[in-house]
Amino acid sequence: MTITLNHTIVPAYDKEASARFFAQIFGLEVESSVGHFAVVHVNDQLTLDFADQEEFESHHYAFYVSDEEFDAIFARVKDAGLEYSSDPMHQNKGQINHRNGGRGFYFYDLDGHNLEVLTRV
Repeated sequence: MTITLNHTIVPAYDKEASARFFAQIFGLEVESSVGHFAVVHVNDQLTLDFADQEEFESHHYAFYVSDEEFDAIFARVKDAGLEYSSDPMHQNKGQINHRNGGRGFYFYDLDGHNLEVLTRV
């Protein structure tokens, strides 16, 4: 059996707002609330389950996407006026990277989580 990540809990100050933000940027939908989670299906096997918390450390979430998905996500990030950078420390603001012949960038979500979008691993 192949091990597959099924879900992960994403701490948020406002789970509904954070789930909507993520879903909008990535072109996904927020599912009806499941228990105390706001759920976003990333693909057929993975959900991000946003949960309200008062305190938490920021996390890093990286998403491997197709070139077409990259273009759409990147356009939504720019349309939303979000700051992005080519590096995880956000020192090269307004730039994307071209690692391994692909494209990638980082941006922060509403809760300060560092989101990465990349087309090559």
